[in-house]
Amino acid sequence: MRILTVGFNEKLAEDFVREIERYFICIVDHADNLYDATNFTDFRHYELIMIVDEGIKFSLERYINDVKKKKIETKIMILTKFVHNQVAYYSLNVDDVIVNHLHEPDLLAARVLANMRNLHGEKIDVGKLLIDIANKKIEYDDKIVSLNGKTFDILAFLALRKQRVFSKDEIINALWEEPEYVSDNTVEVAINQIRKRLKSILGFQVIHTVRRRGYKFAY
Repeated sequence: MRILTVGFNEKLAEDFVREIERYFICIVDHADNLYDATNFTDFRHYELIMIVDEGIKFSLERYINDVKKKKIETKIMILTKFVHNQVAYYSLNVDDVIVNHLHEPDLLAARVLANMRNLHGEKIDVGKLLIDIANKKIEYDDKIVSLNGKTFDILAFLALRKQRVFSKDEIINALWEEPEYVSDNTVEVAINQIRKRLKSILGFQVIHTVRRRGYKFAY
């Protein structure tokens, strides 16, 4: 999962990352303002963008339209001190408005969990296969399956979003700090490693190729 925060001060950004990493395998980028944020969203895909209210409605409206046009599934949350702004922000097609919790990273993380409920889970339990995200451990029929680093992250990313198809570009954007410098071949190699390792234990594949579209997890 990739998150962009916009307008967070340094301490709030650090505390928020610490809180959210308890629940997700994620990468969090930080932009100083909406202008800086466009430098991220022009080149990277995000599942969630969290914006501190700067009170500039026109710029915010334009930015939200640009983000949603690029990827309609991206959720946008606004953090504001002003209760009366909520209706106006919802009219801009944002997904959530958070009032008066700008200095409470634990509550912000809880709100993210509520919005991304389908992606939350410290464990993925499907039949005899258990993927323990918190401890980065995989078990099948009580046998430990060894997968580390990005191979584990890719498996967990797809398993949390089972049956959805993701392109190599989407996987890279979600899981690499600087996706611009990662090639498609890196994903192909990692997927092959996952398949080889899991098939030797499970006897069948759980990551499937959808021709010309990408990969999906199906158990």
